[in-house]
Amino acid sequence: MSVLETASQSMVIFENVIKVYEGGVKALDNVSFRIDKGEFVFIIGPSGAGKSTITKLMMHEETPDSGAVRVGEFDIATMHRRHVPTLRRSMGMVFQDFRLLSDKTVYENVAFAMEIVGASKKHIRRRVSAVLSQTGLSDKWKCYPDQLSGGEQQRVGIARALVNNPKFIVADEPTGNLDAETAGGIMRLLDEINKCGTTVIMVTHSQQIVDKMHKRVITIEKGIVSKDEQGGYNYDAVESI
Repeated sequence: MSVLETASQSMVIFENVIKVYEGGVKALDNVSFRIDKGEFVFIIGPSGAGKSTITKLMMHEETPDSGAVRVGEFDIATMHRRHVPTLRRSMGMVFQDFRLLSDKTVYENVAFAMEIVGASKKHIRRRVSAVLSQTGLSDKWKCYPDQLSGGEQQRVGIARALVNNPKFIVADEPTGNLDAETAGGIMRLLDEINKCGTTVIMVTHSQQIVDKMHKRVITIEKGIVSKDEQGGYNYDAVESI
């Protein structure tokens, strides 16, 4: 059975994916993996390994040169451009640099993600209140980004990613600008979100975080999947976050 034949069980599927950029740089070389609904998966590897290309393919910022990429019900290689906004609404993105709107409050930053999809004001009020509570920001709803710590800003980013009930979250180096203690809090929050049923895919360079979380780890090196293991690395020797 091919990977694509099991698509109904999966959130993300890469099957024999090759992606080559200008100048002949092969970013991905026959990459295959499947991420099932409800999983928490790390994608790790050195700079230039191909991690960013995987993220761009999932978002339809790139398309594969050969092979297949499926995200939910969408076939990335063949989908029409008019369906791209629907694809992107099915995922929540969390970024290293937060990407908050500086002229909007915490509430307004999170609500904006619902406004652009046409949600009603009543639904926005109810849902934003719920996710601010879930992410520990209920007392910060009137604050602007520059009044928040880095960890609080990232929690706003996570709340914004969650607010439209995405099928999965892609977190791209979400702890890269945070100290170890704050990063631990962000990871506990993402773990709680995952335990509530949301698939979480996290791209990171942090071996320490990977080791502590005891989750599945896909390692990308020079455009290939060099390892795909459960439980992180050396996790018996490291205390849980």
